[in-house]
Amino acid sequence: MSWLGGNGQTTSRRSGIVTVLDIGSSKICCIIGKLKPIEAGESLRGRTHQVRVIGIGHQKSQGVKSGMIVDLDRAEQAIRLAVDAAERMAGLTVDSLIVNLSAGRMKSQISTATINLGGHEVDASDITKVLAAGAKQALQVERELVHSLATGFSLDGEKGIRDPRGMLGETLGVDMHVLTGDAAPIRNMELCINRSHLSVERMVATPYASGLAALVDDEAELGAACIDLGGGTTTISVFSEGKFVHADSLPVGGIHVTLDLARGLSSSVETAERFKVMHGSALPTGADDRDVVNVPPVGAEDGDMPLQVPRAVMTRIIRARVEETLELVRDRLAQSGFGPTVGKRVVLTGGASQLSGLPDAARRILGRNVRVGRPLGVAGLPEAAKGPAFSSAVGLMIYPQVASFESGRVTGFLRMRSTGTGGRLGRVGQWLKDSF
Repeated sequence: MSWLGGNGQTTSRRSGIVTVLDIGSSKICCIIGKLKPIEAGESLRGRTHQVRVIGIGHQKSQGVKSGMIVDLDRAEQAIRLAVDAAERMAGLTVDSLIVNLSAGRMKSQISTATINLGGHEVDASDITKVLAAGAKQALQVERELVHSLATGFSLDGEKGIRDPRGMLGETLGVDMHVLTGDAAPIRNMELCINRSHLSVERMVATPYASGLAALVDDEAELGAACIDLGGGTTTISVFSEGKFVHADSLPVGGIHVTLDLARGLSSSVETAERFKVMHGSALPTGADDRDVVNVPPVGAEDGDMPLQVPRAVMTRIIRARVEETLELVRDRLAQSGFGPTVGKRVVLTGGASQLSGLPDAARRILGRNVRVGRPLGVAGLPEAAKGPAFSSAVGLMIYPQVASFESGRVTGFLRMRSTGTGGRLGRVGQWLKDSF
C-alpha cells in the first residue's frame, strides 16, 4: 500500500489521512493528520503535501525501556490509550499507522549495486530491480531491513544522477544507505501494536524522522547532524545533499540523568524529575553554591525535615551524565566517517535537549555550532506539542512525502507471515509503481 499515489492523493483507505505512533521511553504519542497537496513552496522544498493535525493523544510511556518493549501488556495499554485519545479528537478510527523505531542496535551501511539496461530508457521497474539488489547485499541473519535509501544513481559509471527515469544507458548503478536493526525488538514492537488491533504500515528509524522534522533544507543539503536526545535513547542522523546518509543510536537519555539525580539526592524518581526540570542545569553558575534546594527524602512522612542540598551538587550530577553522553555522540560521529560532511552544523532536538545549559555544553564538547531544533512543516499542533520533544512524531508525518526511491520494510514481518500476500519485494514494486 502506498500513502501518496502518483496523482498526489493518498491511496490509503481514508484518502488524505496519515496516522503515526511515536513509541518512546518517556511518552507514547499518536498523531492523526490530514494531507493536502501543495504547490512546491520555497521554505521547505521537496514536500509535496501540507499536513494539518486533526487528532493527537499522548500518554506516559509504560513497558518501554531504551526504546525497546520490555512489558507487552503495559506497553499495549499505553498505546491503546494514546491512539484512542487521538481517534476521539479526530472523530475517526484508524487501522494502520507509521511507527518509529529507536532500539535494535541500528547499523548503517553503504551498499552499491548495478544492473544491465541494454541501452533502453530507465523506468520504474529498473529502479525497483537495482534497489532490491542493493538491499539484498546488506541483509544478515537475524537482522531486519529498516531503510534502504538511494543516495545517488549512476549511468554507465557517471555518478551524481538524482533521478535516472527516462535516461538512456547500458548499466544503471545505485549507491544506497542501508539501515538494519536486530530482528527481535522490531518483531516485538510490531506484535505489541498488533495486539492493540492495529497494523504497522511502515517502521521509520527515529533519527531519520527527527532529522526530517528539525533540519531546514539548507542544513540537509550542505550536510548536518541531527541529535535527538530522548528519554531512554540518544539517536544521531546525518543528512547530506538532502539525503539521509547515516544513523546511530545510544541507549542513554534524559531518564538516566533523572536516575542519577535520584541516587545522588536520595530522593524519589518523581522528585528528581521535577527538580531536574525546574532547577537542573548542565552548566555551573556563580550562584550555585549559595542557592539551596529543599529535597524531601525517600519515604518522607509529614513533619519530616527536607534535606537542604546546594544547587551546585545537582549541577555536578547532571553535568557528569550530560558530558558523558555528548562525548559518546562526538566519538560516534568521528567513527562514522561523516564528521567532515557534518562540518559545523549540529541540531539538537528531543525532550532532553530542553535541559538548561545543554546547548552550551554541546558546543564545547562537540566543537561545533549547535542550535535546538523544533518540529517544522506541520500545522495545527497544540502549543504543548510544538517543542523539540515532538520532533520524531512530526517527522513520521512528513516521511510519506519523501518515501520515493526507497525499498525496504514496506510491511511488517508478522503481517507478511500471516497474510502471505505477495511477499516483500512484490509489495515494494507495487509501492514504487504507485509512488511514481
